[in-house]
Amino acid sequence: MKREAMTHTERFRALMDFKPVDRLPMVEWATWWDLTIARWEQEGLPLSRTYSDAKNRDDDLYLEISRHFGLDLYHHQCFWASWARPAASHGAGIITDEADYNAVHGDLFPSNAKYQFLFDRLAKCQASQDRGDSLLWYSFYGFFALPRVLFGDEKHFYAFYDYPDLMHRINRENAEFIIRILRRACEVSKPVFLTIGEDMSYNSGPMISKALFDEFLAPYYRKVIPVMKELGIRVLVDSDGDANELLLWLAEVGVEGLLPMERNAGSDVVATRKKLPDFLMLGNFEKLLMTRGEEAVRGEFERLLPVMKQGGFIPSPDHQTPPQVSLEQYRTYVRLLKEYSVTGAPAGRPATTLATNHH
Repeated sequence: MKREAMTHTERFRALMDFKPVDRLPMVEWATWWDLTIARWEQEGLPLSRTYSDAKNRDDDLYLEISRHFGLDLYHHQCFWASWARPAASHGAGIITDEADYNAVHGDLFPSNAKYQFLFDRLAKCQASQDRGDSLLWYSFYGFFALPRVLFGDEKHFYAFYDYPDLMHRINRENAEFIIRILRRACEVSKPVFLTIGEDMSYNSGPMISKALFDEFLAPYYRKVIPVMKELGIRVLVDSDGDANELLLWLAEVGVEGLLPMERNAGSDVVATRKKLPDFLMLGNFEKLLMTRGEEAVRGEFERLLPVMKQGGFIPSPDHQTPPQVSLEQYRTYVRLLKEYSVTGAPAGRPATTLATNHH
């Protein structure tokens, strides 16, 4: 018997509650590399305008591409610090001590009024979500990521020992900022889920010890997550790399899930599901397999299928689809994604309380 069609919001919420769905969501959570879109344009991807005409990762262009491939539409709103994108080159940082932090502090956590243009945009997104046309999610810098961006990669690791009070101050003020902006944004539009951006793992596991996590990050997770859950928003962390150990730490402080579960770095949804039965996951499809033909793509879906059928998991490329993937190869991937979104749709299982007990 065919299941009744669901809206994006109904489908996502049911899936994350391990309930039956008509099919799995079909998303490219991180959209596509700039060079990927440029390649596909040359290979015949029909767009209303060229990619070079769309500045700063234009959201409308990504929605157009999603519609072209028949993917579900997700509106993603980032509340990054106001200076973040034009800051120093990647990894360089912009502060060395508390005096530097004081100098940028005024721009670091903008007032609600400075975000009014985003709130105006969110009202339109909410209308689309209410119609069932799309789903809305937010992102914030986390308590590893923000100090790392401020100090730069190398100085950040020394700062845990050289400037512990400043590290706590940054994370305390970031937590206050997240709560303030989130409450205001939710007056306009409430997302179905949000991600806390961290990127605190690499291909050998977490970049910091459990002791540092417990001292410098955990208290601030425990401050913001109850507010997020009080608002009815699913809480996931965005971290690349091998997250098999990290996600255990995150579950302890109330995080409900993680993306993108990078397969090539060792993250494994099958092993995670055994350790944390209610942990939510998105990603884990090894993106480079798209370049190896239909048999390899189908084999990857077969690997993921048992977890797909259990619920609480959305298969998606484990990061942005890279420019090595041709337009025709991506079309093959999407065709099989649509097939397995139905084949892998869970029939539901009895609810458990494991996810709410990780505190």
